[in-house]
Amino acid sequence: MKRTALITGASGGIGFEFAKLLAQDSYNVVLIARTESRLIKIKKEFEKKYNVDVIFFFKDLTKPNVVKEIYNELKRQNIKIDVLINNAGFGNFGKFYETSWEKEAKILQLNIVALTHLTKLFLKDMVERGDGKILNVSSTSAFQPGPLMSVYYASKAYVQSFSEAIATEVRGTGVTVTALCPGPVKTEFQKKVSDIEPHLINLNLSTPESVARYGYHALQRGDRVAIPGLLNQFLIHAVNFIPRTAVIDIVYLLQEKNRKSKINITSFIPNFKRII
Repeated sequence: MKRTALITGASGGIGFEFAKLLAQDSYNVVLIARTESRLIKIKKEFEKKYNVDVIFFFKDLTKPNVVKEIYNELKRQNIKIDVLINNAGFGNFGKFYETSWEKEAKILQLNIVALTHLTKLFLKDMVERGDGKILNVSSTSAFQPGPLMSVYYASKAYVQSFSEAIATEVRGTGVTVTALCPGPVKTEFQKKVSDIEPHLINLNLSTPESVARYGYHALQRGDRVAIPGLLNQFLIHAVNFIPRTAVIDIVYLLQEKNRKSKINITSFIPNFKRII
């Protein structure tokens, strides 16, 4: 009997790549996203190419009660979720006192509340069965505050802390929880960060394919934390040896310079010495 995986934010980017990897490994997939036409296309492609069943929910996870609706419908159809990948998320760019509360409320609902609720519902079932895997997409931004993206960085800090905590709680149950911590990735996320011009970050952009592949292997191994890329691993560990105020100033500099212009990172590295 085939296993079933549920992936949020599955219509593109990292979520789509996760769905593809799972389908290639003969998992039936449950896809959740807001782009219905894309979900229909993926369903046709996967069912024909990989001979798996594809169910999709055209749902907006920023709205309350949607998670429970999805869970109840899957229960009604007697569909058991063996793998849960909480990938959906988005961010915002700008000074907190100038940005839109409406957008930030949706960030908190999606990045934190929906992720936590999905985990709560499906984790209990997994523990009762003694089998299951969960991957929550965190970020390298989880490891320090992020001026100009304060709510997004804080939301990922929550995801990281939450994921590592419950990974310890379920130890020995047959269930694993993995936090995937990519740096900037070439996805639609980068284009939607700001309401102004694109603000595409130019530093260390990974591909969604490589990030998903790294995360997928970590998920299957049951790793607690997965950080794709040697540079990302180095930077996360390096912040432990730099004064916290300096780390925050560096993040501010990176966000301000790199999202507001096409300036290359090397052109303002000398400023790091002044900050440190």
